[in-house]
Amino acid sequence: MSQAIAHDETEPRTGHEDGEYDPWFLGVIGLILGLGLVMVASASIPLASKNGFIELYYFWRQVGALSLGIGIGTIVAYTPLAVLDRLSAVFLLAGIALLTLILIPGIGHEVNGSLRWLKVGPLTVQASEPMKIVVIVYVSSYLVRHKLHVQTDFIGFIKPIGVMTVVAGLLLLEPDFGATVVIFATTLGMLFLGRVPFVRFFSWGLVALATLASLAMLAPYRMRRLMTFMDPWSDPYDTGFQLTQALIAFGRGEWLGVGLGNSIQKLFYLPEVHTDFLFAVVAEELGMIGTLFVITLFLFLVWRIMFIGSLAHRRGLEFAAYLSYGIALIIGMEAFINIGVNMGLLPTKGLTLPLMSYGSNSIVTVCVMLALVWRVVKETRAVTRELKS
Repeated sequence: MSQAIAHDETEPRTGHEDGEYDPWFLGVIGLILGLGLVMVASASIPLASKNGFIELYYFWRQVGALSLGIGIGTIVAYTPLAVLDRLSAVFLLAGIALLTLILIPGIGHEVNGSLRWLKVGPLTVQASEPMKIVVIVYVSSYLVRHKLHVQTDFIGFIKPIGVMTVVAGLLLLEPDFGATVVIFATTLGMLFLGRVPFVRFFSWGLVALATLASLAMLAPYRMRRLMTFMDPWSDPYDTGFQLTQALIAFGRGEWLGVGLGNSIQKLFYLPEVHTDFLFAVVAEELGMIGTLFVITLFLFLVWRIMFIGSLAHRRGLEFAAYLSYGIALIIGMEAFINIGVNMGLLPTKGLTLPLMSYGSNSIVTVCVMLALVWRVVKETRAVTRELKS
């Protein structure tokens, strides 16, 4: 067995004797973060000047958020996964309490008609962001503790669905439809990877899809977004304004782009240019080549995290494996939705591009997720060294 593991060609090569690092994983993260900081600086300069700030105001705020995320991530990276496994139910209750707390008048901070934030001193916490991590940790722990029931009993499958329904209900009260879709879809994806019978998974997947579609259609503003997505040029100066401006950015970029810093759409034509629609600026300034490069980076990142999870699974670290799978699913889904929205392939939804878009809560959350994956690498390699010896 030791010889088989010693010659396992599927294990990522590190070049480090301690075996705690995966250079491919860290390298792609560095590339995405670096490109994201450059594009946030480029896209936000006109907005910063308009608001009376220094030109790189939003850039430095993003650097600050990234530093905070790395700091918290470092603590998480040195926390044994067994601790998270044991406390998964406690984290879930704390997350639900936070979602409930922000709905109380006078406590939750309202922005543009949505109660999604909680002010903690100078910081503003968006409750749905830490909830993403909580859900992944809870479902990973559940799949390990109730493995047989999930695969054989209906009740084993429906329990986590019931918990996620409660979470989704609280998110919809804010309202935060985007986070609801991402969290519910991630949960279903993790259950599928936990070997839930396909017929049961497919049936309840259709139920969840129909429910979310109904909720979208019941809200007038969501229906307007849906109709606008189908034909944004029918009302290019009102409901279709954001999408048409994004499509203009893609058109102007052509193959090689207009050059870094030379975007016209960022000059107050395209709303949310440094957050939700940063990818459109990438398309305009760096062209199709730049957009394909960004998409390739995200595809590689998601694949690498899934690969790390599969290695953990082979070493018998099931909690670590499901944790990696969940993180890969949620990062991949958010990137897919954001890019799809920017390109007019999906209805407009307020989700940032992970690691790239401006947004303190988002960048901190993704940093913590990636720190958990780093911990998975570390523990997987520790088990591998023990088996080799």
